Amino acid sequence: MEPENTRQKLTGVFAPIVTPFRGDGAIDFEALKRNVEKLSKTRLRGYFALGTNGEFRSLTYEEKLRVIEAVLEVKGDKVLIGGASCESTFESKKLAQDLDRLGVDFVSLMPPSFFARRMTDDALYEYFTEVAEAVGKPVLLYNNPAVANNLCLSPTLIARVSEHPKILGLKDTSKGNYDAYIAASEGKEFFVLAGSADFVFPALLVGAVGGVLSLANVFPDLCCDLVELGLQKDLERGLPLHRFVARLNSLVSGRYGVSGVKAAMDLFGFEGGFPRKPLKPLSEREKEALGKDIQELLATFSRSQ
Repeated sequence: MEPENTRQKLTGVFAPIVTPFRGDGAIDFEALKRNVEKLSKTRLRGYFALGTNGEFRSLTYEEKLRVIEAVLEVKGDKVLIGGASCESTFESKKLAQDLDRLGVDFVSLMPPSFFARRMTDDALYEYFTEVAEAVGKPVLLYNNPAVANNLCLSPTLIARVSEHPKILGLKDTSKGNYDAYIAASEGKEFFVLAGSADFVFPALLVGAVGGVLSLANVFPDLCCDLVELGLQKDLERGLPLHRFVARLNSLVSGRYGVSGVKAAMDLFGFEGGFPRKPLKPLSEREKEALGKDIQELLATFSRSQ
């Protein structure tokens, strides 16, 4: 893939789409497709399926493939990143190959973290490159210590993997490391995506090309506005929007995680559905309070414009 084509494909906002479950724990594939169809009418660049917000650790192998198939049915011209993260190189290769066969645009890999203390830079380099060399589609790494046993990819490792012709970028949800990753991969065909609305704007100012933002499941156009201003390095209009979006994000995923994202989707025109147990949904009282807090924040911001 040519560098400019890769940059173009990754520039903008990706929604890390949720997996809507029914009350009995079964996936509601029709709700999933309705969400994607609605999101596909926005300015989003694309989707990240089978990520943290997709509760990928709670899905069976067969369910993961069915989620990808459902998204591919309705995504239109949007770019699709598919998560292939497993605890072994063997299974990650198998899943990555299946996602490649189904037709994702990029394969995403988190570091295996069950044996986190043994995951040295050498071990992770071998893992990432072996999976990358087993598939035809380019690979994006995914750094999210909060859900990976506090395992955080080192800038030294990023400098090494950025030399690999099939590893072309990174989603960073570690808050604060994006600048080091951008510096470590400078001059390479390697593109950084911010993993949170909390810091996507400053990340764009120092060289990130976009963001994978849970808030985009609820407010896709608002997230696109923010990222476009960041890409334009427009501080005058971007800083106030950044502060507002960060506060909004803290109410949704910051306070309640995936369950909060799903509840906010239900409140604002999408279908979040239930999380899969043992994750619990918001109570009706929590959901009502969340809706009230979001509406008040939206009204305050609107009055300030």
